[in-house]
Amino acid sequence: MLKKEEEILVKRIDRFHKRIARQILGESVPFEAEYAWSKNPVPVSERAGGLFKPIQEGKVWGQAWESAWFHLKAAVPKSWAGKTVVAHLDFTGEGLVVLPDGHLLQGITSGSIFDEEFSRDVVRLFDPAKGDENVELWVETSSNSLFGLFLDPDPAPGDPERFGHFESKVKHMRLCVFDKELWHLWLDLRVLIGLTKTLPEKGVRRLRLIRCANQAIDAFGDDPRNAAKSRAILQKEMGKPAAPSDLSALAIGHAHIDTAWLWPIRETIRKCARTFSSQVRLIQTYPNYVFGASQPQQYEFVKEHYPNLYQKIKELVAKGRWEPLGGMWVEADCNIPNGESLVRQFLYGKNFFKDEFGVDVKNLWLPDVFGYSAALPQILKKSGIHYFLTQKISWNQVNDFPYHTFRWRGIDGTEVLAHFPPENNYNSQLTPEYIVFGRDNFKERDFVDEFISLFGVGDGGGGPKEENLEFGIRMADTEGAPKIKFGKAADFFDRLRQYEKDLPIWVGELYLEAHRGTLTTHALVKKMNRKLEQKLREVEFLWAMLPLEDYPKAALDKVWKNLLLNQFHDIIPGSSIHEVYETVHGEYREMLKTCETLASQAASRLFEADENALTLLNTLSVPFEGAIELPSDWQGVKDEDGQSLPVQKEPDKTVALVSVPPQSFLTLKKASAKIEMPQKNNASLVLENHRVRYEFSDNGRLTHGWDKEARREILVSGQHGNLLTLYDDHPNDSDAWEIEVFYENTPLESPREVKSERWADGPVRQGLHFQMKIGNSTLEQWVFLAENSKRLDFQTRVDWKEKHHMLRVAFPVAVQTTEAAFDIQYGYVRRNNHRNTSWDRARFEVPGHRYADLSESDYGVALLNDCKYGYKVVDNVLDLNLLRSPNNPDPDADQHVHEFTYSLLPHTGDLVHSDVWAEAARLNQGLAVFKGFRQHGLAFPCRVEGDGVSLEVLKKAEKEDALVLRVVETLGRRMHAYLSCQDKNKTLVETNLLEWTEEKTFSTAQPVGIDLGPFEIRTFKLKS
Repeated sequence: MLKKEEEILVKRIDRFHKRIARQILGESVPFEAEYAWSKNPVPVSERAGGLFKPIQEGKVWGQAWESAWFHLKAAVPKSWAGKTVVAHLDFTGEGLVVLPDGHLLQGITSGSIFDEEFSRDVVRLFDPAKGDENVELWVETSSNSLFGLFLDPDPAPGDPERFGHFESKVKHMRLCVFDKELWHLWLDLRVLIGLTKTLPEKGVRRLRLIRCANQAIDAFGDDPRNAAKSRAILQKEMGKPAAPSDLSALAIGHAHIDTAWLWPIRETIRKCARTFSSQVRLIQTYPNYVFGASQPQQYEFVKEHYPNLYQKIKELVAKGRWEPLGGMWVEADCNIPNGESLVRQFLYGKNFFKDEFGVDVKNLWLPDVFGYSAALPQILKKSGIHYFLTQKISWNQVNDFPYHTFRWRGIDGTEVLAHFPPENNYNSQLTPEYIVFGRDNFKERDFVDEFISLFGVGDGGGGPKEENLEFGIRMADTEGAPKIKFGKAADFFDRLRQYEKDLPIWVGELYLEAHRGTLTTHALVKKMNRKLEQKLREVEFLWAMLPLEDYPKAALDKVWKNLLLNQFHDIIPGSSIHEVYETVHGEYREMLKTCETLASQAASRLFEADENALTLLNTLSVPFEGAIELPSDWQGVKDEDGQSLPVQKEPDKTVALVSVPPQSFLTLKKASAKIEMPQKNNASLVLENHRVRYEFSDNGRLTHGWDKEARREILVSGQHGNLLTLYDDHPNDSDAWEIEVFYENTPLESPREVKSERWADGPVRQGLHFQMKIGNSTLEQWVFLAENSKRLDFQTRVDWKEKHHMLRVAFPVAVQTTEAAFDIQYGYVRRNNHRNTSWDRARFEVPGHRYADLSESDYGVALLNDCKYGYKVVDNVLDLNLLRSPNNPDPDADQHVHEFTYSLLPHTGDLVHSDVWAEAARLNQGLAVFKGFRQHGLAFPCRVEGDGVSLEVLKKAEKEDALVLRVVETLGRRMHAYLSCQDKNKTLVETNLLEWTEEKTFSTAQPVGIDLGPFEIRTFKLKS
């Protein structure tokens, strides 16, 4: 066959395939339709209560995010007896088809299933019809596309549609005859066409498929009644089996539903109902099909709002036809939540699946998360999770990740088995184009016989369609393609174990070379998340000191689940639409209010009322030393021994210098004293104590730092610190998600119009105040140095009014090293601070929690913060991303006042032998202050002693009357620690992070010695 002849025949196949698609839906009759419009969704049970009016095809029914219930009636013509009858429904947006008895039939999505673009608009009704049946359907609709509204990528500030626009009209409302045989011919040809695109161009198999398809077209003769004859001809080639050596692909029905993103959570709840009802129907139709879904939060949505659907899911789980996946409460971001938040994701997620379905999920299912912390493997293993799946690292901008199946080793040495589906996709269509690419792209295909294919369009797509399943059935054993089988992820991972000893090892974080802007975008969301993580820890500590029967578990569970929900990987990263964050900030306020109420309730039971006292709580495993703000009517203060504490008056407050031992309380008493505001010396911009000296210029820059103890410079000679710089920030695409490295070439300006003044002097601390402008924004800083401390705090307030700009601060420090250390969940990770390789160059913006540190063997400098996550450390410059101003998908992102603190901390010794971790903990957790209360001899039920060992959690056990303690080694070294308990008649029982196991037991009669490895997390139950 000549090349030109071949091209003609291939084109004929394609055109024939498109032509018969238009003939699959035949005769039709319109529905008699009425609809009731509503601004907000109306529940299924209340669908008939609206104001209904008639509507016809072609009419507009709604605008952005509006809803409607459609009531449809029609009769099947008698002449259709014996034929397959369907409803063809398209209301432009998404919909849920409901039967008159309230049964959820399936979801629909705008468009035609026979177009190249995905949609779902055909609902099977009778197969076959008897003729003359009456049909009544209810359809709940939403006015939005599969991915929300139409958004301008860069809307003008005054644009009335800057939050998006959409208009819905009725496109199709008809009963139709469905030509099932012609549909099957269309499916056969679709697989054949896919094979011709993936097979070798000059190969025998491809040429014979082309010839066979043309013979089938000849036999069709433009008569749909010949479809079966054409299919029989195709089977001569399509029926040839796959090569024995070809790989297998485990096809898992999947619908990645973002818990919020380009739509609010209220729409996610409806997306779950549409998707899950569609999949229940497919499972009932296809006996070998298994659907898998993660995120217990979404199951809980369905349980609350669609209980009958939820009951069907429970039945299918019990039969092994529906697979709960993932273990986390939601598919959470893994850069920003702290260590305990990650633990609670599994604690709540796995307990839900166990309690509701009796299933112990052993895989972490995160196909779409923006990078994976090196702390995860240990947290996974100690949560009973042995396997990890994602495909997101295939999105790397620069470097091709070297493995698809490997052992992933974390910071403590723990390993889990990881698999990246080699299609580099979690919306596979299960066509040859997808599946053959996956096989050929699979890096371990030389010895691993199987890979996973995640098929089905998520979010508004509703998961797999019938067509996808039919494609898989056709390729179960077909020459030229992997052998497709349907099944469960759990079985796949168990089979993968046989290859484990031969698999390569990846050590450390799985860094995503993309979406780096999500470490900074929507700064207030990140600040509130950290504040609530700390507040919940404090509240749990307080209630752990009271009788366990009074522990407010229900209230705390509610707050925790809401916090975990908002750690979803498009909420906390700042990549959702404006409406999502309106809801989130309201929820944060409510969560914080609940925590404050719970703390007050605990205080009123633990302490005694005394209007002239206040009680301090230090939950940290290190002493707290620093300034606290006194009540406005206090002038002096004494400790429990009657000793007066240093106090000083400042322009906006009175502060005292306090020292509180670790894991303890301290009551302060009001004392009479007269404190005068010190005379300001605005000429002096020096902050100095016996340990360190800092000098500033009047433009807010740190010009000189001298460490008196180490007798060395803190900054590079001739360079300045606190370099605030505004950069141009126009990423190539995905505004909220991305930062491009070329921003480094476009600094716009430094602060201008600076006003400086001396702010504070006295025995507690010294302070300076700077006022400045940068871009269109105003910025104020209060810079404090406490007595006895080297930590220099920059308390900052920014009225942010920028667009496509980024504010960063940098400190060039006098430290020579090749690595920087960054605080992560329950540990730290080291990264190169040079750009030798493409992997180093791609890590130009990296996640860090409370600190980044540069250390030589005997000296270092750290940059701390109280709510930021995006760091850049190149050579000797510590650089922190403070604010961004993207315009899409939320054009109002970060357009408000921000308050945050970052701190410079020089230290003797390297990181491990310094006070960096302790100071970062103090900056973030601080003291809990209870005004109007005093305490006498209160003690923690358990305490931990050990250098660098932290008691991170003290709470009630999930399912028994016991206390739970979580102890963490924070410095990356082997350490012996002691646990001491007040009650000497109890037993410590070691358990896992889920509290499911009972391992070693210890008597509390004496302090319990425990050995911890580097970054090890250990959990104990204190039982009677």
